[in-house]
Order: sequence, then C-alpha cells, then structure tokens
Amino acid sequence: MTPESVIQLVREALLTALLLSAPLLAVGFLAGIVVSFVQILTSIQDSAFNAIPRLLAFLAAFILSMPWMLQKMTVYMVSILGNLGRYGN
Repeated sequence: MTPESVIQLVREALLTALLLSAPLLAVGFLAGIVVSFVQILTSIQDSAFNAIPRLLAFLAAFILSMPWMLQKMTVYMVSILGNLGRYGN
C-alpha cells in the first residue's frame, strides 16, 4: 500500500465524516442563533430555554436526514470493503 493510497483513504474518510456532520451542525448553529435572538428580544435568561429548542431541532434534523446519511455511509463502506484486497498489499 503506497503512501498516496493511504492519503486517499484518509481523505475519503474525513470528507465523508464532514459531509455527514455538516447538515446537523448547521441546524444546531442556526437553532442556537434563533434561540439566542429570541432570548435577547424577551430578556429570558433560562438555560433550559436555550438547550431544549436546540436539542429538538437537532433531533428533527437527525431524523429527517437519517436516510440520506445511511445511504452515504453505505456507499462509503461498500467502496472500502469492495477494494479490501487492494489495501492488503
């Protein structure tokens, strides 16, 4: 296994991890900004008011994006396991 193939393998793994986590992180970020904006407007400083909506938005995004995420992970694993003989050299 050449160093170039190891770099390619790690690059694919990191790109897949980034691709899978990006939508969930974006939803959590946007929900946090919206909740913080509502807290500023209403002067509510309760920590539960900050955490619960972000967790619910994250959970909803996770449930909605789960089929897409499973499809991407399956494609990645099939490509890894399909080329398993190439990695053994």
